[in-house]
Amino acid sequence: MADLTVRAFQDLIREKYYATDSARGVPATFMWFIEEVGELSTALAENGPGKTPTPEQKANLSEEFADVFAWLCTLANISGVDMSKALEKYTVKGVKDGVKT
Repeated sequence: MADLTVRAFQDLIREKYYATDSARGVPATFMWFIEEVGELSTALAENGPGKTPTPEQKANLSEEFADVFAWLCTLANISGVDMSKALEKYTVKGVKDGVKT
């Protein structure tokens, strides 16, 4: 599969989950997002300095990053935020030479 743009990924998440996610609402969806952030935290700790992660733990780390990004896009969708436009904060305005101004 070719690399997805942020917009394409957000659209994919919208197409697959918008009806369910919008019915759940922002507060409950935010709780799911936070749960995924917690799982990412655990995966980061398992793969951290001084650790010897198993192949499964390495794969899980990647999956948890994907889950967090998917739930973030879900929150953006049901909140009416275009992530591509939001990310302009770091790519177009407010950042000079990689340093936030």
